[in-house]
Order: sequence, then C-alpha cells, then structure tokens
Amino acid sequence: MRISFHGAAHTVTGSQHLLEINGAKLLLDCGMYQGKRSESYARNLNFKYDPRDVDAVILSHAHIDHSGNLPNLVKNGFANNIYATRATVDLAALMIADSGRIQESDAEFVNKKRAQRGESPIEPLYTQEDAEQAASLFKNKNYGEAFEPIPGVVARFYEAGHILGSAGVSLDIEEKGRKFRLWFSGDIGRYKLPLLRDPVLPDRAEYLIMESTYGDKRHNDPEQAFIEFKNVVKKTLERGGKVIVPAFAVGRTQEIVLHLNELMHDNEIPRAPVFVDSPLAVNASSVFRNHPECYDDETRQFVQEARHPALDFKMLKYVNSVEESKQLNERKDPMVIISASGMAETGRIVHHIRNNIEDPKNTICIVSWQAPNTLGRRLADREAQVRIFDEVYERKCDVATIGGLSGHAGQDLLTEYAMNVKGSVKQVFLVHGEEKQAMTLKSILNEKKIDNIHYPELHESVEL
Repeated sequence: MRISFHGAAHTVTGSQHLLEINGAKLLLDCGMYQGKRSESYARNLNFKYDPRDVDAVILSHAHIDHSGNLPNLVKNGFANNIYATRATVDLAALMIADSGRIQESDAEFVNKKRAQRGESPIEPLYTQEDAEQAASLFKNKNYGEAFEPIPGVVARFYEAGHILGSAGVSLDIEEKGRKFRLWFSGDIGRYKLPLLRDPVLPDRAEYLIMESTYGDKRHNDPEQAFIEFKNVVKKTLERGGKVIVPAFAVGRTQEIVLHLNELMHDNEIPRAPVFVDSPLAVNASSVFRNHPECYDDETRQFVQEARHPALDFKMLKYVNSVEESKQLNERKDPMVIISASGMAETGRIVHHIRNNIEDPKNTICIVSWQAPNTLGRRLADREAQVRIFDEVYERKCDVATIGGLSGHAGQDLLTEYAMNVKGSVKQVFLVHGEEKQAMTLKSILNEKKIDNIHYPELHESVEL
C-alpha cells in the first residue's frame, strides 16, 4: 500500500491523500488549497495524478478545504463514486455549487483586468455546472455503515464533531494476505460544542492520518466563550445598539443561532430581532434543519422542551434578497445581524460593518480567528480607522473578540485522539497543520511513547 500526500501537507488547507491498494486508487478528500491567489489557482488546477485513474473518493466533510476541488477532479475525468455521510452529501453539494459560482465570478473579474493589459483570458477553475456534475456522483452512507469503496477495503464513517456530517474514516484493509486498519481523522471537532455530538476517537488502528491544526494550543472551554458572547449581546441590546457578527456560513452561524435561541427562550438577553444575512448560510441552515439525527442530546432536549426547532424561533429571520439586506442598515432598532464572510473580507457583512462602525451604541463581535491583513483582523486589533471600499471610517463602535469557539480540536484532544490507539498504532502521519503546530504535537506524543510520527512533505509518497 502507498499513501501520497497531495494536499494539507505542511499547511492547513487542500486536504488530499491518495491511497494505492490492490492496484486500485482511493482518494481521501479533494480539498481546495487556499493561499495567495496566483499560487492557489495553479496548485488547484493541476493534479499530480490522473483523475481518470481514481477509483473512488471518500469525503470526510463539506468544508471547501476538504471538498472544494471535487468539481475540478470531475472536470478532468473522474467519474466514479464519492462517498460521504448523508448530511455531508447535502451540505457539500451546496458548498461546491457556491464555490463554482465564485470561481466563475472571480475569473470574470480577473479577465477584465487582463484584457486591459492585453493579456489572454483565464478559465475559471471550474463552473457551477462542473459542481453539479460532481454532486451527481455523491453516494451517502450512515455513520457506522460498512461499505467497500474499492476491492479489499471496508470503510466506515464515525462522528468527528467538527461540522454537520463531519466524519473520521476507518479503513479495514486486506492486501496481499495482510490485514490492517488505517484511520483518517478528517478535521477533529471538540467536546461540548453546541448542536453536534462529540468526536468518536479512533480504535485499533495501525496507521493514523490526523490533523494537527492546533497542536501547539489548548482551547478555552466553549461554554465560557458563550457566556462572554451572551454578555456582549446583552450589553449592546440594552443600550439600543446592533450586534454585528461576521461568521462563517457553515457551522459557526448555526451554533450562534442555536445559542441565541436558548438565551432568548431562557430570558437571559432582551428579545430582539436576529437576522442571518448570507445566502449560503441561509441554505446551509436549511440543511442543518433537515438533519436532526446529527444533533447532540442537549440540542434534542432543548428542541423538545422549547417546542420549536433548534434553528428556527420567533425572533429569527433568514434574509435572502439584497433588498432585505440593505433595509437592515436603514433600521435603528436593536438587533443581531449574523453575516458572512467570517473574516469580513467579502459578502454582505462588509456593508453591515461599513454602515454601523461609526455608531458607538453598536458592537462588532469577532467570533473566529482572523487572518492577517483582513478587515476582520484590523477590527480585532481595534484599529481606530479602517478602510472599507477605499473609504476611511472612524471606528466608534465597540469591538468584542470571543475566543474558544473554534470547531477544531485543541492540543489536549489531539493528544487524546492519538493516545487512544497507542497500543496498536505503528505510524502516525500529521497533516493539516503548519510546521510549528505539528512539531509541538509530535514532541508531546513522543514524550508519551508514540514514536513513529511523520510530518509528510507535499506530494511525498510513503509505502506501508
């Protein structure tokens, strides 16, 4: 058996691991690499293998850095099954279609600039039509259900607790008279996150491919983070202001909606309108509502006691049209607006920030990590002036940053994850992490007597 690490190697995006077993090829994830525009386009465009030779794909979850290059794989000749959990199938179909729309839009914008310079146009990485073709190849499976993606491999999905439908993957492999288990973590979630069940730890695996995103960091308790969030919302609404929340459309938005639902149901914050203003978030929330089988016990209990769905309540409005979105900025009454993108770089959230940043009654609430040089990072750094659409705005509103809401496992759980197979594991491969984070986790695991740990280079191949 051979593993080739064609993505999420020495970086945190572009998950893509090719297994060659019994003469067949099985791809774990086909994610989009996200980085500098020119580098990303080239890396995502070109595969280091022939997509026509891939016999099956197993998709761990719907996030674009794990699913986002599937349409390009199909565009280049892949025509076999893509296996995923039921919720992931629905969510990924939505997300890759949205990504296809963005690819087309970005190519159109770039080509206008290239035409002005007399340069030839570029093609979009893929189109919405390519995304639809990829979605037609999805085959859904239940958690724990055995299936055979290629001969000699029995696969099962297990709850990863990261986003709706996310899964770790066990592969029971028989090759040349040898039987062994490989476990792929996908993205590992956290204990006590709202909505979702806790991650299932790997079991009896000889080989483990696992993420290392926060291998150098312990997270704060998410329950404490939501207490901080409650206090920010309460204070802002009571003084008549708006709470503006840049939030990723899938996962973070739905967690916040559930929490606001609970807070208003328990009368812990003033009752005020809550708006989810992002087309992708609106559609993704519909998928969340259609998969209550993925909810944890606490969410099920709340739904039963409150007698209404987790992601629908009286004060909540899902905003679809641009006109509805614009009208929110004309209103002066207290409210909560949750909108994408999560780093406030694109989308409707930028307009909400622009229209509300100079009112001291308002609060911009940052609920996720912000990359350097983004509007979200400048706000999190409390810069006195920020440039939005080439105009300078005075930041007169409050800014609150809420840590501890990451959907990725911190150092403690990553360690526990690997330690759960200490008695059986022969080799651990650390992926989906920068070098500092991965090497810190490697040192911790070495101290705990897990010795054979490898941090593979991009496109490196390893024989097992």
